Amino acid sequence: MAVEDGKIAAIRQRSDAEAINLDGHYLAPGFVDLHIHGGLGRDTMEASPEAFQTICTYHATGGTTSLLLTTVTAPIPEIVSVLRAVRAVASANKRIAGVHVEGPFISRARRGAQREQFIRDPDRESVDQLLEFANVIKRVTLAPELPGALELIDRLRERNIAISGGHSDASDEEGRAGFDHGMRHVTHTFNGMSSARRKGLYREAGLLEFALSEPEIMCELIADGHHVSRTLMKMLYRAKGRSAICLVTDATAGAGLSEGALFSLSGLDCVVGGGVCLLADRSALAGSASRMIDLVRVLVNDAKIPLHEVVAMASTNPARALGSSTKGKLEAGADADFVVLSPDLEVMQTFAAGEEIYRLG
Repeated sequence: MAVEDGKIAAIRQRSDAEAINLDGHYLAPGFVDLHIHGGLGRDTMEASPEAFQTICTYHATGGTTSLLLTTVTAPIPEIVSVLRAVRAVASANKRIAGVHVEGPFISRARRGAQREQFIRDPDRESVDQLLEFANVIKRVTLAPELPGALELIDRLRERNIAISGGHSDASDEEGRAGFDHGMRHVTHTFNGMSSARRKGLYREAGLLEFALSEPEIMCELIADGHHVSRTLMKMLYRAKGRSAICLVTDATAGAGLSEGALFSLSGLDCVVGGGVCLLADRSALAGSASRMIDLVRVLVNDAKIPLHEVVAMASTNPARALGSSTKGKLEAGADADFVVLSPDLEVMQTFAAGEEIYRLG
C-alpha cells in the first residue's frame, strides 16, 4: 500500500525499507468510535486539549483512528465549552472527527448514569446556543418522545447533524414519529431504551423493537461483554446484519485504569469494577472500560461473528454513519488510517494519515 499526503495512493506490494511487513498479521481500516467519553482518567467534559489528546492517544492502542468526543447531560454552558474547545483544536488534532452530544434532551426514566437535575426538554434558546457550533456537532442523542423533540430533529437535520434515539422511553409510535422526521440511529442498543410492554390490554413495541424492525435504523452496540449479553448481541446481528451495526465503546474516564480505581463522570463518583465502569454505589453502569479492539474480540470469540464483518462494524459502518467517504476503507483515495492486528486480535500498530501513532511494545 502506497501512502501520499495522508491518503492511500495505491494498493500494491512494496519491498522497500518503508514498507510495513505484516508477517502473517491482518491489515484493517482504522476504527471509528462514534461514542466515547474518556480514558485514562480524562473526560471530554474537561474541555481541554490535554484531556482530548490523552483520550485519543489511549484509544489508539485499541485501533481507533477517528472518534467523536461525547458529552453528557450537563448545563448548556458546560456543553458549549466542550464544543468551543473542540472547534479550537480541530485543525491540530485530525483524529477528533467532531462531537456527539448525548443529552440533555433525554428521558428521566431512562437516564442511566446521566445527572437528572440537568435533563430538560428542548427549548429554542438552548438549541440556538448549541447550533452555533453546528459544524462541530456530528451526532445528537435525544429522546424522540419529549415535547419539542420532533422540532429539534427537524432543526438538526437542516444542519446535517445525525439524530440518534437514546436514553428514551419512547413507544413504538413515538419512535416512528422520530424516524419520520429523520432519526436514523439509536444509541447503545438494549441500554437506556424502552422495550415491549403492555398498553392497556395489548402489548406494544418500544424503541428497541422499532429499531430492530426498521432496516434504515443504524444501531450502536457496546459489545464489551458486560452491557449486552452474548444472546442479545447475536439477536441484534440476526436482526440487523453486518451493515447496520456500529460498534461503540461508550468508554468513560475509567477506561485504562486499574480494577477498583475511582474516577468522576461529570460530577458523579464512579468506580472500575469487574471490567466495566459503574456508579460508585454500583447501582448503574457508567460507560465501558473498553477499547474498540476489546469489542472486536468479544464479537469474534464469544458471539462467533466472522472477523471481516466485525471489522466493518468497527470501521466501515461508523464511517458511513459519520458521513465520511474517506474513512473506514482500504482503497485508493481513502484516508491512510489503518490498524495492524495479530492473529489473536491484538493491536500491533495503528496509523492515522499514514503516520504511526501506536506500536505494541
